[in-house]
Amino acid sequence: MNWEGKTVGYALTGSHCTLEEVMPQVKRFVDAKANVIPIISHTVLTTDTRFGKAEDWQNQLKQLTGNDIISTIVDAEPLGPSKKLDVLVIAPCTGNTTSKLANAMTESPVLMAAKAQMRNGRPLVLAISTNDGLGLNSFNIAKLLITKNIYFVPFGQDAPSKKPNSLVARMDLVMETCEAALEGRQLQPMLIQYQQS
Repeated sequence: MNWEGKTVGYALTGSHCTLEEVMPQVKRFVDAKANVIPIISHTVLTTDTRFGKAEDWQNQLKQLTGNDIISTIVDAEPLGPSKKLDVLVIAPCTGNTTSKLANAMTESPVLMAAKAQMRNGRPLVLAISTNDGLGLNSFNIAKLLITKNIYFVPFGQDAPSKKPNSLVARMDLVMETCEAALEGRQLQPMLIQYQQS
């Protein structure tokens, strides 16, 4: 697919252990000449963890994309009326974000961007990373699976013996899923045997 001239919203939520894995996916879009608009949750904005400092992740995103980061609901709201994004991907998409999205709760910049994308009838791609995907959050995932214009990056159990409810998307398939979503189709197979990329 030719990404030149397309605008990709790339939203990150607080699965901090996955942030290092998604940065190369952001770069893939940039290298393909897409305009990438970074969007981050409050957790990514403010939380330092053993996986990295919030400020470092933000600097990396700005450097990769060349764009300012959308980090407030106020800044995310214009994405709806402007119809700016051809596709919005949330990667990683935590169980918390999945739950709120499935229940129409808009309390973060990422969820406001998702609401804007859905309002415009444009593709929203989710790359889940949640320890309770086969637990309480399975209901929310099921709701989103049948929601129009929502597509999933193929996912599977990342540690079935240690964390049997945990589901993680294959982050290296983010771009391919977005390409399929822009054609109105779900990349298949969607349920996969998870392996580190």
